[in-house]
Amino acid sequence: AVIAEFVATLLFLYVTVLTVIGYKISSDTKAGGDECGGVGILGISWAFGGMIFILVYCTAGISGGHINPAVTFGLFLARKVSLVRAVLYMVAQCLGAICGVGFVKAFQSAYYVRYGGGANPLADGYSTGTGLAAEIIGTFVLVYTVFSATDPKRNARDSHVPVLAPLPIGFAVFMVHLATIPITGTGINPARSLGA
Repeated sequence: AVIAEFVATLLFLYVTVLTVIGYKISSDTKAGGDECGGVGILGISWAFGGMIFILVYCTAGISGGHINPAVTFGLFLARKVSLVRAVLYMVAQCLGAICGVGFVKAFQSAYYVRYGGGANPLADGYSTGTGLAAEIIGTFVLVYTVFSATDPKRNARDSHVPVLAPLPIGFAVFMVHLATIPITGTGINPARSLGA
C-alpha cells in the first residue's frame, strides 16, 4: 500500500507538472509561443482532475487511493486509517512527489528552471490571507468529496445511484483547479506543493 501511494504520487506529479511546464512553454511569447497557445487553465485543470481519477481508480483497492497527505490526514482524524499507516502514507506521498518532479527536472531541466518547476506562486493582487483561504476551501471541497464518495452508508442507502468513487473525486480536483489556479496555482495537496 505504501509503494502504491509512492508510485501514484510520483506519476501524478510527473504528468501534471509536465503539463504546467508545457503550457508555459507554448504560451511564452518571448520564446516564440502564442499567448493563446497550449492547453490553458482548462487543460491544466483536466490534467490534475484526470490524473486523480485514473490514479484513485488504480490504487483504491491497494491503498485506498489517497495520493494526498490532506486526504490521509482527514481519514486519520475520522479513524479510517491508523496513525502508523497515515504517517507511512504521508512520507511515501511526499517522497513520490519529490521523485516525480525530479524526473520532470531531469528530462526538462532548462524549461523546469525557466518556468518555475510548476511551483504554486501567489498571483499578483492577492493577499496571503486570500491565498490561504482559497487553499483551505479548495482542500475542504476535495476531502469532503472523498468522504462523500467513499461513505459505505451512502452506498447502501443509495444503491439505485451507482457511484464510481474516483469520478467525483477527480471532478472535485478539476473544479477546484478551475477556481484557484488564477489565485494560488492550486495546491490542495501538500505533497504536490512540496515536490514542486
